Amino acid sequence: MEMSKQEYQKYVKERAQSSPLIKDCLLAFAIGGGICVAGQLVMDGYTGLGLEKTDAGTATSITMVFLSVLLTGLNLYNKLARYGGAGTLVPITGFANAVASPAIDFKSEGLITGMAAKMFTVAGPVIVFGVTASVLYGVILMLL
Repeated sequence: MEMSKQEYQKYVKERAQSSPLIKDCLLAFAIGGGICVAGQLVMDGYTGLGLEKTDAGTATSITMVFLSVLLTGLNLYNKLARYGGAGTLVPITGFANAVASPAIDFKSEGLITGMAAKMFTVAGPVIVFGVTASVLYGVILMLL
């Protein structure tokens, strides 16, 4: 059965389910907000233990990365992402998940050719762009 491009587009449009946009946005807001609240609670806990604000921030970052990687390893972060969608992309936890997930998926291919090579497939371009943008910004700032 041959279909033209227009017929195929019509076929796909008829079969595609519409996304519950408002529900998805509310879940992303709730899950992302919950992750941020958890991070703030961790930071308040470290501050309450007597750490200075900058040290508490560092300890909180380390804790949130650890928890994100732990939940990724236990396949709980992915289950949370099914409900929270973009809300789970909160910068530090989402980035840790983006690095840990491919590493876990490809560990069976070996330490170097599997895990180490695939670990930055998602996060690698983000790191390269971030470093490049910061260098360009620094050069522009220095020249001005």
